Amino acid sequence: MSFTEAVRTCFRKYITVSGRARRAEFWWFALFYLIVGAVLNAIDLSLFGPDTALLSPIFGLVMFVPSITVAVRRLHDRDMSGWWWLLNFIPLIGTLILLVIYMLPGTNGANRFGPDPIRGRDDGRGGGSGGYRDDDGDYSPSSIPRSGRP
Repeated sequence: MSFTEAVRTCFRKYITVSGRARRAEFWWFALFYLIVGAVLNAIDLSLFGPDTALLSPIFGLVMFVPSITVAVRRLHDRDMSGWWWLLNFIPLIGTLILLVIYMLPGTNGANRFGPDPIRGRDDGRGGGSGGYRDDDGDYSPSSIPRSGRP
């Protein structure tokens, strides 16, 4: 998933907490938030001085909901409830725990929150949307019986 595709996906799913978000989607969106926020903060500082801000608070309000929803979908990719996001309210340790969780690969194949966003199929055997998954796949023998020919 590219940078622009990830940002578009997060805005398209602005209020959607159902489903799953790949690591790439989550981290590209976080980078977008960081870069645009820093640029707007610099503009605010140069235009209004250190005591007043206009652009960065508006951006923060616009980004508040999609940043939560993509985090919840990222937790879903780990087969965890979105309620785990509330760990953010435990100063420092909660945020650090969530950062580690966000870095871990999602579950292979479908889980209770939907199909694998990389493989794109419910059975987790590949196909679908394609993409590279950097964790172990399912290498079990095929369930298709062999034909009688050698």
